[in-house]
Amino acid sequence: MISKQTIDKIFSAVRVEEIIGEYVQLKRAGSNFKGLSPFHDEKSPSFVVSPSKQIWKDFSSGKGGTAISFLMEIENFTYPEALKHAAKKYGIEIEEDKRELTEEQKQAQTDKELLYKIHEIANDFFQHQLFETEEGTTIAYSYFKERELRDDIIKKFQLGYSPEQRNAFTEFALNKGYSKEILEKSGLSIFPENAPNGIDRFRERVLFPIHSFSGRVLGFGARILKNNVKTAKYLNSPETEIYHKSSVLYGLSQGKQSISKNNLCLLVEGYMDVIALHQSGIENVVASSGTALTVDQIKLIKRLTENVTILFDGDPAGIKASFRSIDLLLAEEMNIRILLFPDGDDPDSFSRKHPQEYVENFIKTKANDFIDFKAEILLKEAGDDPIKKAEAIRNIVKSVAFVKNALKQEVYLKEVATKFGISEQSLFNELNVQKQIQNQNFSPQQRAEPQERPKMEIVPPTIISVNPLLELEEKLVKHMLNFGDRILEKSDADNQPFKITVIEEIISHFNEDNYEPQSPVNRKIIEELKNGLANNEIIQSNFFLTLMDETIVSKVSGAILGDDELSNWEKSNIFPPKPGDKLEAEIEDDILIHKSHFIEKMIYDIVKKLDSVGDENPEEYYELVKKIMILKSLLSEINKKLNRQLTKGHSFFREQKL
Repeated sequence: MISKQTIDKIFSAVRVEEIIGEYVQLKRAGSNFKGLSPFHDEKSPSFVVSPSKQIWKDFSSGKGGTAISFLMEIENFTYPEALKHAAKKYGIEIEEDKRELTEEQKQAQTDKELLYKIHEIANDFFQHQLFETEEGTTIAYSYFKERELRDDIIKKFQLGYSPEQRNAFTEFALNKGYSKEILEKSGLSIFPENAPNGIDRFRERVLFPIHSFSGRVLGFGARILKNNVKTAKYLNSPETEIYHKSSVLYGLSQGKQSISKNNLCLLVEGYMDVIALHQSGIENVVASSGTALTVDQIKLIKRLTENVTILFDGDPAGIKASFRSIDLLLAEEMNIRILLFPDGDDPDSFSRKHPQEYVENFIKTKANDFIDFKAEILLKEAGDDPIKKAEAIRNIVKSVAFVKNALKQEVYLKEVATKFGISEQSLFNELNVQKQIQNQNFSPQQRAEPQERPKMEIVPPTIISVNPLLELEEKLVKHMLNFGDRILEKSDADNQPFKITVIEEIISHFNEDNYEPQSPVNRKIIEELKNGLANNEIIQSNFFLTLMDETIVSKVSGAILGDDELSNWEKSNIFPPKPGDKLEAEIEDDILIHKSHFIEKMIYDIVKKLDSVGDENPEEYYELVKKIMILKSLLSEINKKLNRQLTKGHSFFREQKL
């Protein structure tokens, strides 16, 4: 277990805007930052990060918390894993608590965590083989040097080597205590019947570790160096519990900051393309690594930028495959350009021939929009054939149909009309046809067939019952979390002035009525605040943000970062009252309103009890009636203080339809 002292150091050092900035493109909005939610598809940014409060809130999904809870949410980390990741980023040494783990904590050592660990062990093993063994330096290190890679780049991408010995890593891992089962699940080792001691999947290959967004090793890509061997040139890790090739991008961990900074992602095909561009100083680059581009991969990029330039080496098969990628990117509302390198060049070779400035300028000036790119490729194939030419134009319009913004669609169609000398009306007609095909997901043959009109199902609106007692409870808890140590000026029954903190005032109100919180999360928060008062301590909201309880962290961060954070009123020269400006009066009113709803509930509970008592126990019956009269009298006094009649406002009785 990580010691409390280390946890405190991590929370003191970590900057929420820096952690989240590696995953989400953030833009300054007053004192906060805003961005698009990484958890929910949206067009208007509702994800808010507060550097001053060191918390975040995603208003589209309702999630919120600290930098640590964000890492847990986005990376599926456990609490200790998120702490360790942050500690590594900020150079904090982890001190372990020496107490024995509980059975529950031991059980948390799941296969998934073991898979991460075995990949970390394998990555270290392969790097050691590359740099520290004669075989590795002679074969693999020499190969990387032939590819003109510097040592710092080899280490940056943690490149490695798996030796010729058929079970070198498997034997190493088994000796370290890892089971055959976990080695097999990881895909690093194979255990056929004729080799019970196991075989290394990647033997005699150079290794390219594939990292998660945060830098954890998920799997490997491996290249064979011998030309006379009848086997696949590249071999990748199989799908595992932690590695899904359609959901990762090679180089994203190393390039995410540059992508965000440049507001542009360069998309290439292979590992060496990414590495070579990094060596030339161009770091905002990722590769889909041998798989067709997927929506999940695009969404990873979209966290950082909406601008993508695809870099191709001019291979005809690759170019045709890129058409699908173009449509996927457009459907995800990305802005795309495409660049073809000169014949015989790819991003790897081109970046090694030319200095960084030349390569950057070449990409900037030579990249075309998707219309020019598709037109150049398709019309070259069509030649003078009018039917093929019409099909080429239809193909381009099909891509335009994936663009969701109507204004962009119109601009693109005008561009196509000008380029090919075709009327805009004809193109709009074709656009509508293509959109209909996409929306209905029908083939052209199916489109010709009559379709049954879907039946409309009328769903009655859901009536949501509001619990006014819970509403006021939420407000009072929010006051304590935001202004707990604020001093209130009060007067006692003898009109003598005294001072009291917000937390003391509200907790006193709860204690006075023996109030049981309606919300389980609020109950935990109130209990902690009470414990603090018992120890003469006013607990601040930051205390809750360091807890392992995700529900409390989310609740507290949501209370601290209110809905008003989404608005930037100052930009429009509107200056509404700030929270806490009239705190004393607000708390007094909220306590009285909460008390009135609590009394109404008490009356309601007694009325229900009266029905069960009946005439059998007249003494108890009249005792209950007396209680109702006293409570109604008290309720009347409270309502007078609030300047409202019992019949006005929000009544618990009407809520329960008594």
